[in-house]
Amino acid sequence: MSTQTDPILKQEPPLKEFTEDVRKNIAITWYRTKLTKEQIKEVHQKSDLKGAIQTFGFLAILIGAGVAAWFSFNHWPWWATVGIVFLYGMVGAFTINGVHELGHGTVFKTRWLNSFFCHLLAFLGWHNHETFQYSHIRHHRYTLHPPDDLEVVLPSGFLFRDVLKWGFFFPLHFKFIFLQTLRYARGEFRGEWELTLYPESDPKSRKAPVRWARITLAGHALILVAALTAGQWIIPILCCSAGSIGQWLFFLCNNTQHTGLKDNVDDFRLCCRTFTIHPIISFLYWQMNYHIEHHMYAAVPCYNLGKLHKLIKHELPPTPHGLIATWKEIDETVRRQRTDPTYQYEALLPDAT
Repeated sequence: MSTQTDPILKQEPPLKEFTEDVRKNIAITWYRTKLTKEQIKEVHQKSDLKGAIQTFGFLAILIGAGVAAWFSFNHWPWWATVGIVFLYGMVGAFTINGVHELGHGTVFKTRWLNSFFCHLLAFLGWHNHETFQYSHIRHHRYTLHPPDDLEVVLPSGFLFRDVLKWGFFFPLHFKFIFLQTLRYARGEFRGEWELTLYPESDPKSRKAPVRWARITLAGHALILVAALTAGQWIIPILCCSAGSIGQWLFFLCNNTQHTGLKDNVDDFRLCCRTFTIHPIISFLYWQMNYHIEHHMYAAVPCYNLGKLHKLIKHELPPTPHGLIATWKEIDETVRRQRTDPTYQYEALLPDAT
């Protein structure tokens, strides 16, 4: 997965730099660590059981926190409810990672299960999986090669301390995502990247994201009416907390993927970052801490990325362990970029030692 710093925090790339006439769409010959046929088959093996463990396990944590918040609202002190809602927001922030993985169609062996749970998590998290997947295809094909990939544009300028600003309570996020969903529902697309993905010359391509935006608005409106009729306003709070409450852990995980690394290179080891982390956090993150591996072999199910990591570790840069070590590396790079915008961290590759 890309990005991604919250969309409301990202600046639109200047139109004068990224215009259609300079878009290359040139195939990139990416470097990939060689695997044997047996290894390729092994790591690409999909499993409905493993997919269920990942997906149902994540949903169980999310729904469990939501039910606990509802119960607390009706029976416990307000401060307990606030704490549980915050926990719900922490877990819910990772719904986009589930949408990402299920959108790749690799979590379940049975195809319709990927589609069904992708739609479910997209609805719960207010994500337009149609626009995300359309963008993400280009992100994988042209990773950090602007203007062909504008899903992630470097330098990002995101620092560890920014999590204090946006990662705990940031209601502007829901305002942004609601207005964006409303705009899509009206069929309005704007900005360089959106108009690249959905040009005015191709109105048919816009039908799917417009339809999903309308379904999202209608579905949540029904939930809102039902909840307020029953006097359970905790439910709208949970439904509308997506990205607004408790995002700190998601921010620290997700913004490691490309921040501070190199763009315009043909080696995922230089433009993506892999780190190891506690298994529970990795589970919530849908194993995307193995991000070099994910880009190098995008069809590998998330639950096999750890296995792939062991197979190609001999060709990877040093792998930091934990968020503190990872963000120490990122923070040093981003601080240096503030005085030297041309600086990019170049990971040390084993074959370069």
